[in-house]
Amino acid sequence: MRKFSTKRIARIAIVAALYFAITIAVAPIAFGQVQFRVSEILVLLCFYNKDYCYSMGLGCLLANFFSPMWTFDVPFGTLATVIAVVLMVFWGKNLLIASLFPVIVNGIIVGLELYAAFGLPILMSMVSVAFGELVVVTIVGVPVFKLLEKNQTFMKLIRE
Repeated sequence: MRKFSTKRIARIAIVAALYFAITIAVAPIAFGQVQFRVSEILVLLCFYNKDYCYSMGLGCLLANFFSPMWTFDVPFGTLATVIAVVLMVFWGKNLLIASLFPVIVNGIIVGLELYAAFGLPILMSMVSVAFGELVVVTIVGVPVFKLLEKNQTFMKLIRE
């Protein structure tokens, strides 16, 4: 296990803060039945470096305190993100497959949250959350990161 150097901790904290800031900046579309949490594109960093699992967990936890359903989102929404990124690290063989873990896990868990919190139709809630994740992480995120893979400086920075 690698030691947590100051540089490593700073990088984790910066990405967590970025996740939090982006989520809060787009809060009207980041929370609710149809979610386009733009910050979720950052979960793809975990595919390249498992350190960013800490960033996603912490950033999501902090952002979820600002959710209209924070009592559900703080424990369960954060858990969904952590499960998704850990699955990405261990079972994501390529970026496209890795991008589907947040879609599936958040669709199920956050969809269940919406059902429990607001009594919204469970299947529709799961599908709508999964759709938002699919758009942000897979449809937008994967091509963006495929382009970024071509930048050696960026790749070196995120893999350090």
